[in-house]
Amino acid sequence: MTSLSGGLTNENYLVEAGGERYVMRIPGASTELLSIDRVNEVHNARAAASTGIGPAVLEHVPQADVMVLEFISGPTMSAKTLQTASMVRRIAESFKRLHAAPRFLKDFDMFRLIEDYLRIVDEHKVPIPADYRAWLPRLGEIERAVRVASLPNVPCHNDLLCENFIDDGQYLRIVDYELSGNNDACFDLGNTAQEASLDDGLRAVLCEAYFGHLDPQQLARMNLFALMSDVGWTLWGAIQARISTLDFDFTDYYTTRWNRALAVLDSDRLEGWLTEARRDGP
Repeated sequence: MTSLSGGLTNENYLVEAGGERYVMRIPGASTELLSIDRVNEVHNARAAASTGIGPAVLEHVPQADVMVLEFISGPTMSAKTLQTASMVRRIAESFKRLHAAPRFLKDFDMFRLIEDYLRIVDEHKVPIPADYRAWLPRLGEIERAVRVASLPNVPCHNDLLCENFIDDGQYLRIVDYELSGNNDACFDLGNTAQEASLDDGLRAVLCEAYFGHLDPQQLARMNLFALMSDVGWTLWGAIQARISTLDFDFTDYYTTRWNRALAVLDSDRLEGWLTEARRDGP
């Protein structure tokens, strides 16, 4: 049994048995404080697997929340490997397959998750950036803007670190469904654009490849959700810094994400995205 790197919440191991390779996922400590629902995760992982994009769930031990998963052979992606137009089009194709999966068990809404995380922050006295709550009214404005041209909720991953993409030679497979749930497709698109540090040109390619044409309003919504992924995962990182036993600098992680979010919250670009997102709205 060999430890697999890359996970920020759980311990993952490569297990070889009978000439076959498998992945065993063991949950991290106190992950309920990250609003992770393990029943939801298993249900959604199985639904995602049915599309050929998620790994097959071969075994689940509910008493320990341990899963044994299909081992996907192929390179794990990084921001650098995803930053080409051809790879971005492959991301869009994987999303279209995933978003057509059987409906996931629960819904996901980053704005509500932030509210949940702030309650956890208060209950457990978790340090967060001093100016975080000062921006909550602005987040309300962003939420109202993205609701104007909202899309029907579909099965979404919602937490697409670049390392959650594995290239099996045919598809970019997607692993790790801890925070998955039915959501607006533009959240997945925006979250991935942020994680992969896609520039404006590649974000436009992603939008066009997914929707079949370049839709300026949906591109603006993608960009707003990209910002919201930084805002929300800032709190996730702060809680992890308090509870995680993994050897990872979560304080640097959430500080970096918050500083990146602030750079956008303070910029003129935000006003342009808000205007485009709420076009034809109230």
